[in-house]
Amino acid sequence: MPTLQPDSSRSPLPEIHRAREMAESFGVDAERYDRTRPPYPDAMVERIAAAMPGTEVLDVGCGTGIEARQFQAAGCTVLGVEPDPRMAEFARRRGLDVEVATFESWDAAGRTFDAVIAGTAWHWVDPVAGAVKAAEVLRPRGRLAVFWHVFQPPRALEEASAATFKRVVPDSPINLHVRGAAGETRSAWELYQPILTKAADGIRGTGAFSDPERWRFDWERDYTRDEWLDQLPTTGALTRLPPDKLAEVLEGVGAAIDELGGRFTMSYTTGVVTAERVSR
Repeated sequence: MPTLQPDSSRSPLPEIHRAREMAESFGVDAERYDRTRPPYPDAMVERIAAAMPGTEVLDVGCGTGIEARQFQAAGCTVLGVEPDPRMAEFARRRGLDVEVATFESWDAAGRTFDAVIAGTAWHWVDPVAGAVKAAEVLRPRGRLAVFWHVFQPPRALEEASAATFKRVVPDSPINLHVRGAAGETRSAWELYQPILTKAADGIRGTGAFSDPERWRFDWERDYTRDEWLDQLPTTGALTRLPPDKLAEVLEGVGAAIDELGGRFTMSYTTGVVTAERVSR
């Protein structure tokens, strides 16, 4: 799933999980979200599943069930928790058991699990309260694994997309440009490290887990112009844009892809922060 880099000068990292309007806006077109968002690397799913003491998984912020279905295919039983009823209903139609709630307010009713996972969703969860809740519902040696897609477009597309977004939505708290605060060029993976660090710090602070590990999976995906423009409206920066402004953004990005010959290769890194629940 593509994610946009937070602009720390306008949107402090500690407050990302408080942006509830954005967090719960993805269900505006759940079918498009499910159709266009990329799945997670099979190697990642296999590694997490192998590190679990059993097969029962709780998927936090499960959305339409993209990663949940992958874990089901790997032999796991998955329960989803999702705050957006529209996303939850779509996931149910695809065969997933889902309860509607934020993770912090969700009632586990005494249930425990072998793993708690979150696919590109943990930044919408309070990193401290979320880690405490995960510890409460995990069995001894259970696995907490939170993971994100980080995407790195070709430089020409990144530059054109950033310029278009800044022109159309100049007051957005989201920074589409893959640059550091001082203007230096940095990779999307480097800029995403504060989010992974914050997740690890929240896990470590509970005292209930082994020291968090970071796993990294690099991969690529080819996109045509139409495929990328179909996916782009599912990103948090664009889900709430008025139709006319969204059309402007898509027109500008589409023109940049045309300059690349109508298709391009996106470089992805899927990053995992994971830890084992220590014995109680």
